[in-house]
Amino acid sequence: MDQTPRRMLGQPPSSPTTQPKKKSTSVMSFFSKVSWNLRLQKQEPLKNVFFILAETARDPSVKKRHMVMSGLGTMACETPDKVRKYKKIILDLLVNGLYDPVSSEVIHESMKTLTIILDKIRGKALGSFFIDITLQTRTLLDDENDSLRYSAFVLFGQLAALAGRKWRRFFTRQVKQTQDSLLTHLQDRNPQVAKACKTTFRACSPYLRQSKDYSFQNEEDQRNSKLCRQLVSERGQETFFQSLRSRCRC
Repeated sequence: MDQTPRRMLGQPPSSPTTQPKKKSTSVMSFFSKVSWNLRLQKQEPLKNVFFILAETARDPSVKKRHMVMSGLGTMACETPDKVRKYKKIILDLLVNGLYDPVSSEVIHESMKTLTIILDKIRGKALGSFFIDITLQTRTLLDDENDSLRYSAFVLFGQLAALAGRKWRRFFTRQVKQTQDSLLTHLQDRNPQVAKACKTTFRACSPYLRQSKDYSFQNEEDQRNSKLCRQLVSERGQETFFQSLRSRCRC
């Protein structure tokens, strides 16, 4: 994966931002050409757009693959009803982008669009996509690229809210394997990443509580469990961060 440092893309500063006008224009131009070709062929526009997108999403050109991920985000914002109708096709395209073997920019764009899509469909009918998205997102929490880390924490926190009963046991295991990253990035060098991590930590805290399905086996895990319970408690939040700072200085 390309780990070259990039300018952060969002608002507030240091997090992913709105894409440049030229880039946005190129995306819309791409979709306009697709729609025009379909009208000439007298085919059903939207359904066939997805066929073209599926083909383009596997194009050797990184620029075209990135354009598809960005275009899906635009489509989700402008026609959410269509997104819900074709959610399985869209999720398949985005998961492929999330696992892009070459470009971190395609991966980043896929994560940003997934946060939009998951909000629109409210996590319904995710099926096995939930596993695919969770596994890859978790690996990006420690990425060297600030933008990737930021988007990964935002998406992981969103997944915590969507796990439900079906995926609770699976997601609990993922959170357990992720707790070191969650604790570390609460003091991330990038303040926006640290803020996103704090929000995600709170979303994941129910999965870190001791229960009959989830237990901490060693002294270190018990210490982390105590910290997590402190985070959940409104009165204990300040104590939590004081304990964490002391721990990090050791």
